[in-house]
Amino acid sequence: MYLIISASPNTDGLTAACAKAAFDGITEAGGQAEIADISAAKLEPCRICGTSWGQCRETSKCVIGDVLPELQKKFREAEGVILVTPVYFMQPSERMKYFLDRFRRCEAFSKSGSAAAGKNIHLVAAAGGSGNGTSQCLLEMETWCRHVGATTQEKTGITRFNRPLMLPVIKDAAARLVKGEYFKRA
Repeated sequence: MYLIISASPNTDGLTAACAKAAFDGITEAGGQAEIADISAAKLEPCRICGTSWGQCRETSKCVIGDVLPELQKKFREAEGVILVTPVYFMQPSERMKYFLDRFRRCEAFSKSGSAAAGKNIHLVAAAGGSGNGTSQCLLEMETWCRHVGATTQEKTGITRFNRPLMLPVIKDAAARLVKGEYFKRA
């Protein structure tokens, strides 16, 4: 199973189109895909418990009772992951940041190993307004991948201006994720 995590409340917008293109690429290449729309899920920001770590560093579990444990499990079981976020002020959306921040706190120092360790990940930043900020947003998500031990295989910036060109690129990249046609890193 390949996991697509999408983080936009606009179900008919650019981010949703990117998640659908990724889904189509995976399924057409023979893989099974699931879109986890975290914009609609119960997902809270980090509370920075205790002296700034709380139990997450020691147990890999957050004290907040929401969708994060389910996403950690799906992430661990996934063959590959695609993160799709709208670009807000040159950064991932707040909902994506909630996920990234809390996942990192729970997984980066996990005694059993990060759920993201060695996972091939495709990052997609969708800028619907001016089109600016995709590079900075992708850089932030790529840094997160390093923290949790994931392998960034593809980084795609898409805007409302290059949408017709880039949706097929996202679909192709998702298909290559299934086919294992990425380069291997040591």
